Amino acid sequence: MLPSPASLSLREQLGQLIVPLLPSHAYASDPVALEDQVDPLRKGRWGGYITIFPKPDLTTALTRLQAEANLPLLVACDLERGAGQHLDGLSRFPHLMALGASESTELAYEQGRLTALEARLAGVHWVLAPVADVNSNSENPIINVRAFGGDPAVVAKLVEAFVTGCQDHGALATVKHFPGHGDTDTDSHAALPVIHASREQLDRIDLPPFRQAIAAGVASLMTGHIAVPSLDPTLTPATLSKPIVTGLLRQELGFDGLVVTDAFNMAGVAEGFGEEEAA
Repeated sequence: MLPSPASLSLREQLGQLIVPLLPSHAYASDPVALEDQVDPLRKGRWGGYITIFPKPDLTTALTRLQAEANLPLLVACDLERGAGQHLDGLSRFPHLMALGASESTELAYEQGRLTALEARLAGVHWVLAPVADVNSNSENPIINVRAFGGDPAVVAKLVEAFVTGCQDHGALATVKHFPGHGDTDTDSHAALPVIHASREQLDRIDLPPFRQAIAAGVASLMTGHIAVPSLDPTLTPATLSKPIVTGLLRQELGFDGLVVTDAFNMAGVAEGFGEEEAA
């Protein structure tokens, strides 16, 4: 029987909010390195892991770590192009812009379905996809072909179809990067982008895919390390902004699901705060 949240210590409750990277060497092919992860897990009692890069023995490693967790680990992976993007031997699709060119909700649903089924077979429950950004800036160096396209209506319907296909088949979908990373010429991995769109532009271009995904019941939403002065004039990254996360996302848009940050080692947030202070 699983412990109730109320029975957890404060340290354990905080640990459940943390999702560290599963180190690339900590897989079953290196049993010593895998065992080195067990003690930190027992101490940290974190909520799960994010795993990246293809690993043929991921499932074996996750089975070992799940056995040591006091609560089931929620395992996440960036699977924008299907489970084969980071999980060895599984299906890998073209970038989402190719799917967007088809404007086919049937194909978007099918990609969500296959991604979920294959991810779950590997031990991954939490699909950090689809990208819901509208690629409205042709100079965008980081979203670009990762987006379904530049038409908010097309992006919104394909995002909804992908989310539905994914969640109908047992995985949590995640729309990203709220409130929209499409209108920037800066990569948030390298610096903090500033989105200069007015609130009217955000409502017309950037927010429709997120609104549609929320209406469709998306389980999770990822915040972007982007500053949006029309929403928060302090230029605080959206990830750390109460007006954006609490005011806009929670209260105005009514999202009551799981909010996850983009990675804390990205310069868009770490440069101004440091990883520890940001967390």
